[in-house]
Amino acid sequence: MSNNSTISQQPSQSFISALGVDVGSKRIGLAGCDGTGLIATGITTIERKSFVEDVEKIQQIVNERQVQILIVGLPYSMDGSIGFQARHVQKFAARLAAALKLPWEYMDERLTSYQAQQLLIAENRSPSRNKGLIDRKAAALILQQWLDARRSSAPKLVTFADE
Repeated sequence: MSNNSTISQQPSQSFISALGVDVGSKRIGLAGCDGTGLIATGITTIERKSFVEDVEKIQQIVNERQVQILIVGLPYSMDGSIGFQARHVQKFAARLAAALKLPWEYMDERLTSYQAQQLLIAENRSPSRNKGLIDRKAAALILQQWLDARRSSAPKLVTFADE
């Protein structure tokens, strides 16, 4: 008799296609996850024009990637409160999710733009010349935090091998 046990993810925690969204006043950074749902990478940065045009561009990406949920970075104040900019992001996220007919969740995005700038500096790239890339990297950081949190909180199912 064998008493080998294995731990596996429950089927309900299977792959989900999520889109990370870093909302700024001038640009929207977007990031997606790989087929395993483990790694987030920047997709593109949208120069904001109008809500309708922004939604059209995001809708194309949602369709191509079969996105099931939006993960929106919420810029909390350093003391953890929701300030002016965060309220604007909440309003935009609600309108965007309704227009795309998708659920959304917020992730704390404090310091993600700073981290993205530091990544560029480490790559010997100028942050001031690569603002769109910063937004994309920030969206990837937001999505990666969500993926990591989702994975670490996923209940594990213990199964036993055949006897």
